[in-house]
Amino acid sequence: MDFNMKKLASDAGIFFTRAVQFTEEKFGQAEKTELDAHFENLLARADSTKNWTEKILRQTEVLLQPNPSARVEEFLYEKLDRKVPSRVTNGELLAQYMSEAASELGPTTPYGKTLIKVAEAEKRLGAAERDFIHTASINFLTPLRNFLEGDWKTISKERRLLQNRRLDLDACKARLKKAKAAEAKATCEGDTVPDFQETRPRNYILSASASALWNDEVDKSEQELRIAQTEFDRQAEVTRLLLEGISSTHANHLRCLHEFVESQTTYYAQCYRHMLDLQKQLGSSQGAIFPGTFVGTTEPASPPLSSTSPTTTAATMPVEPSMAGMAPSGETALCLEEVAPPASGTRKARVLYDYEAADSSELALLADELITVYSLPGMDPDWLIGERGNKKGKVPVTYLELLS
Repeated sequence: MDFNMKKLASDAGIFFTRAVQFTEEKFGQAEKTELDAHFENLLARADSTKNWTEKILRQTEVLLQPNPSARVEEFLYEKLDRKVPSRVTNGELLAQYMSEAASELGPTTPYGKTLIKVAEAEKRLGAAERDFIHTASINFLTPLRNFLEGDWKTISKERRLLQNRRLDLDACKARLKKAKAAEAKATCEGDTVPDFQETRPRNYILSASASALWNDEVDKSEQELRIAQTEFDRQAEVTRLLLEGISSTHANHLRCLHEFVESQTTYYAQCYRHMLDLQKQLGSSQGAIFPGTFVGTTEPASPPLSSTSPTTTAATMPVEPSMAGMAPSGETALCLEEVAPPASGTRKARVLYDYEAADSSELALLADELITVYSLPGMDPDWLIGERGNKKGKVPVTYLELLS
C-alpha cells in the first residue's frame, strides 16, 4: 500500500497543533473566539433534538419488536441491503397452536370449537399487528432514521469544519499578537542606540533589520487573519442555516408523530372490535357449552333486571342480566315493550362502531348515529337501553360515546 508520508506528517502536525490549542484554551492560556448567544442556542437545540430522536427511535423499535435478537437480525439485514424475512407475529403463532390443538383434541367438542373461534380471532389480531408495525415503520421510524443518518451527519460535518475554522482563526490571532509584540521590541531596541555621524554600531543594524523582518511578519499575519476570518464567517453562516433547519425537522417529525398515533389508534380499534366479536361469539354459546354455569345458578354474578311485569323473570331461577339478551331460544328474555324510560337520566349517545344485534332484545347500531340511552336499576353496567324512534333494545356501552 502506497502511503503519502508528507500527508501523514502534515495531518500529525495539525492534530498536535489542535491538541495544544485545546489544552491552552482549557487552562485559559489562549484566547478563544466565542460564538454569539443565538448561535449557541441553535447548537444546544440541535444536540437536544438529536439525543431525544435517538431515544424515541430506540424505544419505538422496542415497542414494535420487543425481541432484541429479532431487532439485531433486522438491523443486519438492512445494513446488508437485503430484504428482511417475513416474521410470524405472536398472535398468528398462538392461532396456529390453537388450531392444531383443536384438530387433535376434537374440533366438534365444546373445547375444540372454542379453540377454533379464539384461533381465528388471534389470527386477525396478528394480521392487524403486522399492518401496524409496517405502517409505523414507514411513517415514523424511517423519517427519524433519515434525520439521524442524513441531516444530522451533514450538520455534524459542518460543525467540525466550523471548529477547525475557529481554531485557525485563533491561531492567526495569536501569531499576529506575537509578531506585533516582537516588532515593538525590535523597534524599541533600535531607538535606544545613539545616532553616530560617521559609523553606526553593529547592534543597531541588527535591530533595524529585525524590526523590518517583524514588520513583514506583521503584514503577513494580518493578511492570514483576514483570510481566516473570512473563511470562519462563511462557515459560520453555512452552519447557522443548517441549524435553523432543525425547525423544519421538528415540523416533519410532528407530522410523522400524528401519523404514528393514527396508525396506533387504528390498530387498537381493530383489536377492540375483534375481541368484542369474539366475546359475542363465546357469549352466545356459553349457555350451550356450559349449561348450569350461566343459567340456573343459585347465586348469579349480578342481580337480575327489574321490570314491571312478572314475565321478565324465569319461573324457577333468575337469569343473569348480561346474558339475558344472549340466552338461547326457550330461555326467558327481557320484555322491552313493557320497559318505560325513566323520568330523568336519559342521555344522548353517539355510536362509535357498527353493531349487529345478536337477538331481538338488542338494538342494531350504525356508526356515527345518535340514539337515546338510559339505564335501569340492577342492570349490567356494560349495557344500556337504547332507543331510536320506535325501536328499543339493549346496546353495549363500549360502542357508545355518551354526550353531555
